[in-house]
Amino acid sequence: MPSLKDLRNRIASVKSTQKITKAMQMVAAAKLRRAQSAAEAARPYAERMETVLSNLASGVSGSSAPRLIAGTGSDKVHLLLVLTAERGLCGAFNSSIARLARDKALALKAEGKTVKIICVGKKGYDILRRQFAAEIIEFIDLREFKQVGFANAETIAQNVLARFGNGEFDVATLFFSRFRSVIAQIPTAQRIIPAEIPEGTKQTDAVYDYEPDEGEILEALLPRNLTVQILRGLLENAASEQGARMSAMDSATRNAGEMIKKQTQIYNRSRQAMITKELIEIISGAEAL
Repeated sequence: MPSLKDLRNRIASVKSTQKITKAMQMVAAAKLRRAQSAAEAARPYAERMETVLSNLASGVSGSSAPRLIAGTGSDKVHLLLVLTAERGLCGAFNSSIARLARDKALALKAEGKTVKIICVGKKGYDILRRQFAAEIIEFIDLREFKQVGFANAETIAQNVLARFGNGEFDVATLFFSRFRSVIAQIPTAQRIIPAEIPEGTKQTDAVYDYEPDEGEILEALLPRNLTVQILRGLLENAASEQGARMSAMDSATRNAGEMIKKQTQIYNRSRQAMITKELIEIISGAEAL
């Protein structure tokens, strides 16, 4: 049984940990508001971009369709672009994204496809390299950036486009976590090459004449759309990470409080037992005299 000093040290250690988790929860709550606003502001822009692409894509087909829509005509090589956080202590946020990417990679390999992985974020890289070290072709570290923005998304998009232009893959899929609330983040897989054109988009009765034609406009918009989709994924991840961290630190703070309560009870019982033992020894010695 631990001594009273050991119990006091343990209680003091848990109290220090509780202060840290409480501070991290407050910091995450402060960052969440700004990250959530950025993610929610990016959603209408990305959705409207998809609507515009859908309207334009309806006017092109066959050989006139850009490669970013038509694809290469094959699906043998798949690129998985996995977006995760650079830091931990945010519950199952990173592992859920990595698990979705892992399941996708295993399913593709079971079908005889070739899989290549680009990890954006240290935690996803640390998780996936245990099983897919040979498939990971690049790791992008974002820890040096205080806040991820359009420039980072554009750099990643240009990297992906260059690899697609060199024929390194046929299909690219983006993995991120869509923010819903502090306690709910949804791991999402979105195909970005060939671009997913939403079906059933409401069309107007108006007839448009494009100058230049639809194909040329798409050639300019599709790379931009790729950047926008990656930016949305990064912003959704930023909000989801802070929400998951806030929830995880709240649980850790409450667990620390319960542990302090239990350890304090054990300490008081042990202290009372030692006092009672000393009193019995004193009384027994007095009676012996």
